Order: sequence, then structure tokens, then C-alpha cells
Amino acid sequence: MKKQKSSLYKVLTIAGSDSGGGAGIQADIKTITALGGYATTVITALTAQNTLGVQSILDVPASFVAQQIDAIMTDIGTDAVKTGMLMNKGIVDVVGLKIKEYNIKRVVVDPVMISKNEKRLLSADAVNALTSKLFPVSLVVTPNIPEAEYISGIKIKTPSDAEKAAKCIHRLGPSCVLIKGGHAGKSWDMKNEGSVIDVLYDGKSFEYIESEYIPTKNTHGTGCTYASAIATCLAKGFGLKESVVQAKKFVTLSIRKSFNPGKGYGTLDQFGAIQFP
Repeated sequence: MKKQKSSLYKVLTIAGSDSGGGAGIQADIKTITALGGYATTVITALTAQNTLGVQSILDVPASFVAQQIDAIMTDIGTDAVKTGMLMNKGIVDVVGLKIKEYNIKRVVVDPVMISKNEKRLLSADAVNALTSKLFPVSLVVTPNIPEAEYISGIKIKTPSDAEKAAKCIHRLGPSCVLIKGGHAGKSWDMKNEGSVIDVLYDGKSFEYIESEYIPTKNTHGTGCTYASAIATCLAKGFGLKESVVQAKKFVTLSIRKSFNPGKGYGTLDQFGAIQFP
């Protein structure tokens, strides 16, 4: 697919707010902007959090989530959507309905479930709604290893296990599945080249997306940044595989430039990668 001629690439992120600025809506806006897109936002939850973790969460009513989506889609519109923390079944249902209503095709679903300090970010009843209502309308879902294990019921220790889990998740409806290998570090690197491997499955074949392994605790917001970068590349008109490859490069550069503003997990520097082509 050729890139669009328009210079305004609109990306809508539907996610929670991170008061610490490292993940969620804040990471999405930085990512979309750094990659040359125009970010619009729908906030699903307010969090009180910092680099040490999430202390408290306040849900946004599902009806107001719907109003936010309507406000954007009836005026600005969007070229791609990224979803992150959706919190509860009511919000998941509304987001799924609105994606269908506005016939949005480029949908990246990051199935955010648990924070780094083990704070649940998606209620138990919402998981079924996520897989039954949102996965079938998504172009790609991007679970990390713990999320993929939870959704598929398969313990993932190797890339082969990730392939099995990806097939299982694909049967739930998404066009493609990207299982992120960050939690495995470089243990999946059979060539011993110091690489992190993600597994991409399109229902027919597998692709291994490799990148440099960077040993750091400054990884807060990695999943949000990755999914938002994929959505932005899709908005520009790139195909899915190329969008994933370009997004992975951007994430790697952002991690390389990462920093720690507090006492816990540091964050990526999306603007440190601003020279990314």
C-alpha cells in the first residue's frame, strides 16, 4: 500500500490517562506527534500513578466515552484507532459498537490488563467482552506474553509457544496477532545476537520481528508506544507488516533514549527518537 498524499494523518487513541506521563494517553499523544500524526483522544479512566505504580483509578462513564467518540468522529474523523486501557465491560461494549458504527477499519487493540505493580486495569467480565466484541473488529491485537497467556490459556516459554497462542487468539476474530516478546528479553534469540523477538501472525504465516535488546528498567509505556506507533504508520497508509517493523524501530530508539523522572520504572523518550524517518 502506498502512503497517503495527505499530510494530516489522524490517529484516535482510546485509553486511560497516566498522571505520571509515561504511559496511556500521554504516551500515545507523544508517539503520534513524534511520528508526524495528529492525535485525538478519548479518555476511559483517570489514574493516580507515578513511576512506582498505580495508586488509584477512576472510571469514566461508558456513556461519556461514547460522547467523546461521537464528538471526534462527527467532525474530525480518523485514519486509524488505537485502544489501550478500557477498564470495564461497559466501556469495551461502547467502543466496539462505535467502531462498527463509524466503519473504522484500521484498529489496533492493545489488550491492557495489568500494570507493572500488578494493579488490574481490566475487570474480569470485560476480558470476555474484549475478545468477543473488540477483537473481531480489529486489524491487529498486540498482547504481551502475560496477556497472551491469559487470553489463550497457553503457557509461553518459547517462540513456538507464542505461535500456538497467536493461532488461538486469531480464532477470536482479529485479522492479525502480534505477540510482543519483551518479557522474554533476549531468551528467544536462538542466534544469540542480543535481539528481542515479536511474533506476528496474519492467519496464514508467521513473521519474526527482531530488534536490539536494551537492558533497562525504563520501559514504562512501551506497549502503549508500540501500539500507537503501529496505528500512526497505518494512518499514513503503510501495510500492517511494514507498520509493525517501523513501529518496532521507533520503540527501540525511544527505549535507547529512555530516562527515569522518578524513583521507580522510567519511561521511553519518544521525542528522543524524533529523527526517526
